[in-house]
Amino acid sequence: MEPSAIIADVLSVANSSRLIAHLFQTQMQRNRERRQRKLREYLNSERGMDLSQSAGPRPLDIMVAMGHVDPVERQFWARETSTDWWDRIVVQVWDESQWLRNFRMRKGTFLELCELLSPALKRQDTRMRAALTIQKRVAIALWKLATPDSYRSVANQFGVGKSTVGVAVMQVAHAIVDLLLPKVVTLGDVQVIIDGFAAMGFPNCGGAIDGTHIPILGPEHQGSQYINRKGYFSMVLQALVDHKGRFTNINVGWPGKVHDARVFKNSGLFRRLQQGVYFPDCKITVGDVEMPTVILGDPAYPLMPWLMKPYTGALDTEKELFNYRLSKCRMVVECAFGRLKGRWRSLLTRSDLSQTNIPIVIAACCVLHNLCEIK
Repeated sequence: MEPSAIIADVLSVANSSRLIAHLFQTQMQRNRERRQRKLREYLNSERGMDLSQSAGPRPLDIMVAMGHVDPVERQFWARETSTDWWDRIVVQVWDESQWLRNFRMRKGTFLELCELLSPALKRQDTRMRAALTIQKRVAIALWKLATPDSYRSVANQFGVGKSTVGVAVMQVAHAIVDLLLPKVVTLGDVQVIIDGFAAMGFPNCGGAIDGTHIPILGPEHQGSQYINRKGYFSMVLQALVDHKGRFTNINVGWPGKVHDARVFKNSGLFRRLQQGVYFPDCKITVGDVEMPTVILGDPAYPLMPWLMKPYTGALDTEKELFNYRLSKCRMVVECAFGRLKGRWRSLLTRSDLSQTNIPIVIAACCVLHNLCEIK
């Protein structure tokens, strides 16, 4: 390149730099003048203020005067939302069929549930805003559990923030587990259960047991342990049900890869059955054999004196009849899982909750299932 061309390029760059610096200085001067003008307007507007409340200029005023920050007036504490749908439509207009379709229970049952949970869900109003009512928090939780809707859509539906929906779901779930689980998921009257299974064809039966997989998102750690035999991430729910499909014992939290038999052998139910303390001593004689109260399971479970499972291999007529009656009675647990997931459809989709919160929500759904079955 010729020396003259190099000199021309250097001069061009220098001129451009001077122009940029001039524009920058001009913009800085305009910003300074704008800040000073805003400060004068602010001070003029504050002349009528009682200065006895302040010992001197505020730090913000000093920073504005020095040109460090622009004063920003906060527009609102929370975005404006509408709660008319809940206050005027659901509470005042909806009939029983609409409550059943959307909240999975009648309005009377809903109000009774709110009353039972009130000791754990009471909140005080603050100076900034009023607390959500117990009824609205329970309604938000039921709506989220009963539908696969996102947090955003539920928030827009009830006129609350998206994070409020997540907080309400966990608050209600914890309250249900703490207050209602020991009262609702219980064995109840054993003789009534035995009579119910006897009417279905199997004598001296105290329940049917099985496990089901609840889909979850892949955990960050030990994710392979949660991939079940069907190829997706899940958490195992083991349940013992009575003749009407109500849960009498649940165990939740094991990774989906764990076999049903292992979950069962590591549960408190297995230990109590093994010790003979779960059912009262109620034995009958079948032929010349003394038969204790038993539970029914599928072929995945171990054969025990108190656990009956189907025959496998070549079967004669008597064994086929035994398998038919056992399968007929054991189907109540399969139907119970179907109704559980049919009511609380969030259990059908991959839950985005943490590994510690998922078992709480599943257990809460089991309690709500029993309440609905009882009603």
